[in-house]
Amino acid sequence: MNRFSSDRRRMGTVSMALGLLVLSACVQQAPPDLVQSVEALDRQLVAAHSAEFAPEDYRRFIQHWVALRERLRSDDDVVGWPWEDNPFETDLQALHDEGSRVLALASDKQNAERRGAVAHVARLERRLRRFTSRVDQIGSRVALGEKRVETELLVKQARSFMEQGRFVHSKQAARQADERMTSQAAQLNSELGRYADKAQVNHWRAMVRRTVDWSRQHQAAALVVVKAKKRLTLYRNGQAVASYPVRLGFNGVQEKRYEDDGATPEGDYRVIRVKDRGQTEFYRALLLDYPNADDQQRFQSARKTGMIPAQARIGGNIEIHGEANRQLSQTLGCVMLGNRQMDALLREVEVGTPVTIVGAVDVDNTVAVVLAQLDQGDDDADADGADPDDTQTPVDETDVEQS
Repeated sequence: MNRFSSDRRRMGTVSMALGLLVLSACVQQAPPDLVQSVEALDRQLVAAHSAEFAPEDYRRFIQHWVALRERLRSDDDVVGWPWEDNPFETDLQALHDEGSRVLALASDKQNAERRGAVAHVARLERRLRRFTSRVDQIGSRVALGEKRVETELLVKQARSFMEQGRFVHSKQAARQADERMTSQAAQLNSELGRYADKAQVNHWRAMVRRTVDWSRQHQAAALVVVKAKKRLTLYRNGQAVASYPVRLGFNGVQEKRYEDDGATPEGDYRVIRVKDRGQTEFYRALLLDYPNADDQQRFQSARKTGMIPAQARIGGNIEIHGEANRQLSQTLGCVMLGNRQMDALLREVEVGTPVTIVGAVDVDNTVAVVLAQLDQGDDDADADGADPDDTQTPVDETDVEQS
């Protein structure tokens, strides 16, 4: 009897110990604060565009995070002993450390991309300013038409995307703008390359020389207009006696092909009428005999080869004239002087006075220099300075030797 009681007491003691041991075990759960910390880190990674700047590292983090969340949902009744580490806490901490490294990597790459985009956009805007300044310097903005506007819009898009942190889109817009400017530079070089053509410049010089020789031989006045210099020079007895700055057509440096193209014609002309006040809308004027036989021949040839529209007309009424008002300060192909210069010119010129209009008289003319600068793209040349031709002395010898 005593032995049986003793065994029962021992079994009760063991059962009690086992019960205490079971009671000492607990259901292990993920620490809520650590879960919230990882969730916040996940949102930070999304805000930092980690999928864009650290795609592989971010992909691995997402895979680990998805797997861990699945475990949190399915293993919510796991029992562990007090002396054992909580596997959820351990894995969450490791995931948090991994996410922090991905965030640092993405942030570093994003900052590097931002610095690169800022520098790229700044360079692009600088190139656009210089490009526009150079195109305006040779009066060729109209020749580019909508291409110029499209380029300006692309540059604005590049900046907007950059400020939004959309650096890939910013680079794409910047690249397109760069390509547009390069294409437009090639277009202008194709259309105005004759200004850098030594043979063409020598031909123009010969034209001017003949006109100056005519002035000397006839002891009379003659006029020479150099489009690249935007200057009109008055010769008397073979000597340059006055030189005036002029405005050309809105597309003046181009070679005139047809009516309303805005180009100022090139060739040897004569004054066929002197218009006083009330006879022209431009104060006072000298009407030239454009189109002459050479102009007619070029026009017909261009129309036959399809270089100009089939319905185009050759035009006429090309004048050297004064200013009527500021609204008419841009001509449609004529040569415009200030009214005071026009008064002085009319005191020297009469019907029959020869007028020679050429593109340039030196290979290093303004148009040729600007075209070369356009090809350079973004360089250190200062294109924002004054036009060197605006600082010339009142009398311009047009750089042509007189015989």
